[in-house]
Amino acid sequence: MTLNETHDPALKSWVASANTADTDFPIQNLPFASFRRRGSQAAFRPGVAIGHHIVDLGALREATVFDGLAGEALQACADTHLNTLMALGPQAWSALRLALSRALREGAALRRVIEPLLVAQADAEFTTPARIGDYTDFYISLHHATAVGRQFRPDNPLLPNYKWVPIGYHGRASSIGVEQHFARPLGQQRPAAEGDAPEFGPCKRLDYELELSIFVGQGNAQGERIPLESAEQHVFGLGILNDWSARDIQAWEYQPLGPFLAKNFASTISPWIVTLEALAPFRTPWLRAAGEPQPLPYLASQANRDAGAFDVQMEVLMTTEASRARQAPPARLSRSNFRDAYWNVAQLIAHHTVNGCNLQAGDMLGTGTLSGPGASEAGSLLELSQGGKAPIELPWGEKRTFLEDGDQIIIRAECVKPGYPRIGFGQCVGTVAPARL
Repeated sequence: MTLNETHDPALKSWVASANTADTDFPIQNLPFASFRRRGSQAAFRPGVAIGHHIVDLGALREATVFDGLAGEALQACADTHLNTLMALGPQAWSALRLALSRALREGAALRRVIEPLLVAQADAEFTTPARIGDYTDFYISLHHATAVGRQFRPDNPLLPNYKWVPIGYHGRASSIGVEQHFARPLGQQRPAAEGDAPEFGPCKRLDYELELSIFVGQGNAQGERIPLESAEQHVFGLGILNDWSARDIQAWEYQPLGPFLAKNFASTISPWIVTLEALAPFRTPWLRAAGEPQPLPYLASQANRDAGAFDVQMEVLMTTEASRARQAPPARLSRSNFRDAYWNVAQLIAHHTVNGCNLQAGDMLGTGTLSGPGASEAGSLLELSQGGKAPIELPWGEKRTFLEDGDQIIIRAECVKPGYPRIGFGQCVGTVAPARL
């Protein structure tokens, strides 16, 4: 994805809130979501963020302001979600982004048409940006895999396949949502002694997982692989994902097939998808340390090594019932960066389809927990608390090893580069409610 006029750092918008230094959504971003006015019974519809507002693409479509490929892409926004637009492919996405960029710039003639169609984000509610047909969760952080593996296998934390194959499993799409309040899951847990019956009850070791979501655009026919060189043409964009995990339920159930009830009760995503085109200025080399196994040929290319990673800084924050009651600010638990992952976006798409698996518009891939190399860059409480052995002290006096009822996790992400407007992802927010016994 090359730079074009939409990436010009000097661009300003006639929407004043898009020009402030702290906005997530300057005119260089233009991420997509599905929204409606809060409290209404209207159908959800596609929108694009600009500053504190949303451009109602469903309403803009009726004004027929764009022609050519941009007009075709705008007509695809008649749906309640983004799937129809996603299926059109990167040329259509880019044409619509360019037309929107020009229409939202200072001095644009289309201001008179678009300004009445703006909806304040504070007045909006969101659903998932796509109808998510399938969800695949990967496990691409070497630092996370090593830290977790060391807790169970101190002498051999990584299994032999880890550095050769992107590890993934199929998750549950129906329980993915935005701004979730979900009940603490119930399930079986490991027996107190060998030979005893397993315990059953609410999860005692509930955790979050700091991840990014990867949304598929155009899919591929069954039996046709997507080569690494064209993999990103099938990616609409990235969002934030918190793939909650019931650690005690997982420890009992995961052998021999992997997690099941430990993961399928809830997965929270941010409402916004930041397009790969918007992320083009933040590409960075994808590096393997000296002495590490090099990817097999279908997962390797010079172009992928030169610019296959993205510099996306993420942070995890927490509030509790006690902190919200005293109006204390959220506590930051950790920060990490997507560029430190062991595999990248294009490699995940290429690997997912190398056996002929067919992806479809709106499918979602999770990166897996994105931990960094430092102790403060851990992407889960399992790592931060060392498996529950080292409680985390919160600024307002509470401690946590795992999540308690009423705890809220907020995940944010941003791209920052000297001389370029900050690109934000919004935020991913989820809150734990008591178990339904």
